[in-house]
Amino acid sequence: MFPSDTTVDVRDQRVAVLPVGSTEQHGPHLPLATDSVIAWTIASEISKAHQVRLLPPIQFSCSQEHADWPGTVSISARTLISVVTDIADSLRRNGVTGLVLVNGHGGNYVLSNIVQESTGLALFPGRDDWAFAREKAGIETSAYSDMHAGELETSILLHAHPDLIRPGYETSDHLAEDRRHMLTLGLAPYTESGVIGRPSLASARKGELLLAGLTESFRHYLDLFGPGGAAT
Repeated sequence: MFPSDTTVDVRDQRVAVLPVGSTEQHGPHLPLATDSVIAWTIASEISKAHQVRLLPPIQFSCSQEHADWPGTVSISARTLISVVTDIADSLRRNGVTGLVLVNGHGGNYVLSNIVQESTGLALFPGRDDWAFAREKAGIETSAYSDMHAGELETSILLHAHPDLIRPGYETSDHLAEDRRHMLTLGLAPYTESGVIGRPSLASARKGELLLAGLTESFRHYLDLFGPGGAAT
C-alpha cells in the first residue's frame, strides 16, 4: 500500500512531506489504517503535482479516545513528538530544509505544537485548506458533524482505495453534536458503531475533488520555504 521511493532521485528535493496517520477503529465499513491511508494518499497526490520528497507514513499516533474498540493502537504525545523531531533532524542533515507534516488524524493535536516550536516545519492540511477542499467537493456534512468515518473520509477511500471499503456505509450514519467531554471520556459514550458523520452521502467523485482541492492548496505551503526550500 505504501510503496518505496528507492527508485526516485531525491538529491534536489529540499522539501519533504511526511504523512502522519493512525491505527484506530473507523466504524464497520472503513479499515483501521484509514487515517494513514488518507494521509499517504494526500501526500502522494501532492508529490505528483509538486517537487517534494515523499516519505513513508507514520502509522501510529495519538488515538487514545478510540481505545474502547479492538484494533486501536496508540502512542503517547511525547513519543510522537520524539519521532517527528528525530525525522526532521535526520532530514536536515541530509539536505532537506523544509518538512511538511501531512496529518490524517484529528487527534494529533500535538503536531501543531511541534510546528510552532520548530523551524522549517509546516502542518497540512490546515482548517482553511480543508474548508476549501470541502466546498470544492460539495461535502454536505459540516466539518464538526463529519468527525469520524463520515462523508469526507469515506469519499476519499471510495475514490482512491475502493477495495478497502466494506459494505454498509450507506446505512451507518450517526451524528453526535454534543461531544464536550470526549477528551476525558473518549469516543464510546457518543457512538456505538464508532461512526460520527454521514457516510451515506459519500461518493468517489467527492473524494476526487477533495484531493484536487488539497493539492491545489498545497502550493501556498511551498512558498513558505522559498525557492531553495529554506524557511523564510
